[in-house]
Amino acid sequence: MSNVERYYITTPIYYVNAKPHLGHAYTTIVADSMARFQRAMGREVRFLTGTDEHGDKIAQAAETAGTTPQAYADEISGLFRDLWPTLKVTNSDFIRTTEQRHKRVVQAILQRVYDAGDIYHGHYEGHYCYGCERFLTEKELEGGKCPDHQTSPELIREKNYFFRMSKYQGWLAEHIRANPGFIRPERYEKEVLAILDSGALEDLCISRPKARLKWGIELPFDTDYVCYVWFDALLNYVSALDWPDGEDFAKFWPVAEHLVAKDILKPHAIFWPTMLKAAGLPVYQHLNVHGYWLIKDTKMSKSLGNVVAPLDMAEKYGLDAFRYFLLREMRFGSDASFSEEALVGRFNADLANDLGNLFNRTLNMCGKYFGSKAPTAALDSPQAAEARELADDATANFRTLFGECRFARGLEALWELVRWGNKFVDEQAPWALAKEGRDAELAEVMSVLLAVLRSVAAHLLPVMPDKAAAMLEQLGQPVTADLAAEIGRFEAPAAGTELAARSNLFPRIDVKALAAEAEAAPKVAPKLKKASKAAPQDGAEADLVSIEEVRKLDLRIGKVLAAEKHPKADKLLKLMIDVGEDAPRQIIAGLADFYVPDELVGRAVTVVVNLKPAKLRGLESQGMVLAVKTEGGMLLLTPNGGAPAGAQVS
Repeated sequence: MSNVERYYITTPIYYVNAKPHLGHAYTTIVADSMARFQRAMGREVRFLTGTDEHGDKIAQAAETAGTTPQAYADEISGLFRDLWPTLKVTNSDFIRTTEQRHKRVVQAILQRVYDAGDIYHGHYEGHYCYGCERFLTEKELEGGKCPDHQTSPELIREKNYFFRMSKYQGWLAEHIRANPGFIRPERYEKEVLAILDSGALEDLCISRPKARLKWGIELPFDTDYVCYVWFDALLNYVSALDWPDGEDFAKFWPVAEHLVAKDILKPHAIFWPTMLKAAGLPVYQHLNVHGYWLIKDTKMSKSLGNVVAPLDMAEKYGLDAFRYFLLREMRFGSDASFSEEALVGRFNADLANDLGNLFNRTLNMCGKYFGSKAPTAALDSPQAAEARELADDATANFRTLFGECRFARGLEALWELVRWGNKFVDEQAPWALAKEGRDAELAEVMSVLLAVLRSVAAHLLPVMPDKAAAMLEQLGQPVTADLAAEIGRFEAPAAGTELAARSNLFPRIDVKALAAEAEAAPKVAPKLKKASKAAPQDGAEADLVSIEEVRKLDLRIGKVLAAEKHPKADKLLKLMIDVGEDAPRQIIAGLADFYVPDELVGRAVTVVVNLKPAKLRGLESQGMVLAVKTEGGMLLLTPNGGAPAGAQVS
């Protein structure tokens, strides 16, 4: 076996009960960026995705569609397989749980664990949720209902086979504590340890009687039963490597990295490691867990009709801009809100104003002053030394953070270099140097900028493969994904290299035209208010409000009595605020990214108290806290002086 470093990244295998949406696209694009990054760092990479095709929901969906489970699975699995190339996803393999190579491994591991005495037959009575396809404990129920599907589970009494998961509870807790970062970010590691430390881990029911469900993999030791879908699905990560004797299993399983959303944390962090331990296999290296994409603070749901189709966004704004937005907007591990407005804002600010502007103005000046050829410069001035140091720091931080799945922070580190480049242009004023005939200084300034652009483009290849390649081509550079060679490298294109005369890779999106397009599009919901038929006069805005409308707002000074994280939303805080009434008000505010709960207690805030109550991720909010959005984050709108709680703002 060679000494080449290896890397194995997997997405969850996606359940074929619905078409691909933004959540699937995000996970897979993240995995693809990770795979591209690791290849660029010189590692041999295997990247796996696929589809999960057994279980109750698939059988039910097929029956509703008037077809067989296999035909239904074939159709939906095909949608996933066909989507990934259009999103520039470079997976090495695509596995389906209906394939024979997978069934063979599932049955072999079931038999191995059974022979070891860790699977037994017993009676079971429990609350079965068809949406989750598993039995729920009393602790997991909320008001007698499944917390995820808000349905009452069915009480089922039957004989089944069980995996002795409880046997490995102590081992798993010890392994997690002995291997910090086994589950990352840390908040999810703590969540799993809290589950393990809260009481005895129950054994896992791993079968379904054929009398109730036939669509599944038969148990090798009892053909009257099929395997529980989670015990089946998780094994794809080793069946795709041809366990136990496949060359790929020996090469890649020791460096396995899983990427999942937080809703499937428990199966991957508890079921899967204990299954591996029972089967005598080493566990994975890391479980990397991301949050949800929210639409107006609500998780995407087919039933709510708020699912975003990834291809629509990629076609409208460009695939690479879409990929950049997904990695830059979500702080990995936390929830993030998706909207077209946010995508356009990020595009215009980061790609058009920052990166695109720097590229275009640099190439334009090289064309004007050097005939679109790279100038000759030694890069040995104090300014060049400063640029080199900044570039080394920014790119090193990018590589470190990206390798740790902190994508947003990694891109922000790289953008420090981009913003510095624009500032450098303004400070050095190449046009003035040209006018004064200071040719050597001008050549060095332009060479510094070309070196910055070359370095940024090389590091963006894992995120924006096509646009980054186009940037390198405009600089006359080979398109080679080799970040290992970028360590400590700060070089402009060789003197005389042909450069593009200009660059327009990120044309600014016209927000007004976009709004007009949206206004002209068919409306799916009624307008809140009809627009005035009269045209605005003398430049007046059409959306001005009257003093009577302003007076309808009841604004009061409030005092924060208590603050804590929302239990189901990373970006929200639950605040209890005294507004001068008999009892404090509960207000849900999107401040978690900007304030620690404890630092809000005792603060004076401005509150809209006559806002219609609304539920935000399950908790009622009885008003709104006013804040100002700035470049540095959010600032609470607070009164000067000592206004008492309940004082009215007028």
